[in-house]
Amino acid sequence: MQSTSLETARIGLLLGALLIAFTASAQEGLRIGVVNATRLFDQAPQTRSATAALEEEFAPRQRELAALQQSLQEKIEVYQRDAAVMGETERLNLEREIRDEQRDMQREQNELNEDVNIRRNEVLTNLQQSILQQVQIYANDAGYDLVVADALYFSTAIDITDDVLRGLEASFAAGDGGS
Repeated sequence: MQSTSLETARIGLLLGALLIAFTASAQEGLRIGVVNATRLFDQAPQTRSATAALEEEFAPRQRELAALQQSLQEKIEVYQRDAAVMGETERLNLEREIRDEQRDMQREQNELNEDVNIRRNEVLTNLQQSILQQVQIYANDAGYDLVVADALYFSTAIDITDDVLRGLEASFAAGDGGS
């Protein structure tokens, strides 16, 4: 019985050694890259373009809101300056106008914020997909087996962020990477 368990132990050790040798030889050709996803997203020309497009898209509404705010501020100044000399009806009408404009401005501001957030989320989703696709294209073309985003520690030798950024820039310059 003791020889059987000794043989089982030897077979187990032999199988373990073979498994380690097989794993080591399989990993010799393994190509791993790491990307800094935050840096890719921040520095991609697609991000700058999308941000500018969002600002342009919502600029008219922001100007409209600023005009409402200016009008409201002027009425508040008139009220503060002239309330003591105004007739009661005139003062009450101005107070009502100020309240109505404050409410309208608050509603407009909330609607604008909501619309901006919805569009920003749509654009961010598209950008993330575009950047992920560029990472995949680069990794496939360069023969990487594994690409990891935002690892806790990695050698600069396996950092492919700059290479992927160059691909994003080339794609953007060619006109097929903008969102």
